[in-house]
Amino acid sequence: MAEKYSYHDRLTQCIEQIETVIVGKREMILMSLTSLLSGGHLLIEDVPGVGKTMLVRALAKTLGCDFSRIQFTPDLLPSDVLGVSIYQPKTETFNYMKGPVMSHIVLADEINRTSPKTQAALLEAMEEHSVTIDGKTMPIEEPFFVMATQNPVEYEGTYPLPEAQLDRFLMKVNMGYPNFDEELMLLSMNEKKQPVEQLTAILSQEDVLKIRKEVDDVYVSDIVKRYILELVRATRVAHQVALGVSPRGGINLLKATKAYAYLMGREYVTPDDVLALVPFVFCHRMLLTDDALYGDVTVEHVITDIISKVDIPIEADRL
Repeated sequence: MAEKYSYHDRLTQCIEQIETVIVGKREMILMSLTSLLSGGHLLIEDVPGVGKTMLVRALAKTLGCDFSRIQFTPDLLPSDVLGVSIYQPKTETFNYMKGPVMSHIVLADEINRTSPKTQAALLEAMEEHSVTIDGKTMPIEEPFFVMATQNPVEYEGTYPLPEAQLDRFLMKVNMGYPNFDEELMLLSMNEKKQPVEQLTAILSQEDVLKIRKEVDDVYVSDIVKRYILELVRATRVAHQVALGVSPRGGINLLKATKAYAYLMGREYVTPDDVLALVPFVFCHRMLLTDDALYGDVTVEHVITDIISKVDIPIEADRL
């Protein structure tokens, strides 16, 4: 018990340190850590220049993990992501040259600007936590966390991710612009040098793996599990929804609530944890009907309506 609370204190320090460079985005920091600690991946959709890359770099430095960045372009090949086998004439053997995906924390920048074939190569590695080159499978060292960014689909030169591939991401978030005071602070902070260079490692790779194991032990009552399932099933019968949340979406929501509860310093999940995460876990897993789209209905509106119609458990049983 003491060790768990000591990790909670250090995780709080991590959040506070990241906030020194990502101003006013505590919720985004929490969602990033929730995704990482639950073993999932995060998709950020927003316009360029709002701090997506800075968030990933700050996260990697604070957690003491390796970091790599992949800038997706229309001519990027799967081998540029996964790596390639190179023939060595002296030894008459093939040596595997690691690709940037073989790292602890990977920033997949503007993932929807590359071809579907290259997108699929990355998403397969995300799902399997390994890469296969010339028939040989190589595991990716844990922790393995991909934070992908994409431009809004209205932008030119984008290749929208299919629903089946979007489902591979645990959560989808939007950074959004800072308010006036926050942006003024950013101007001052970045006047001479990038503040992310001043960050230090508070945790290590080994610590992250230990925390993940402890997250697995967070208690979820049957009442909360039923609440999660009722929300999932409600998306499938909503008249404005053409494609509801899959079983994988429900499982991911369960995993995310356990990590979120751990970050909050608890060893059990509450209905409030579920409510905090539903918009981020469900938003990219729902496809609206044409009538809803023509009526300017958004996924966020539908999720809010579903939450209001599903009864919230008064109290969940605990250990």
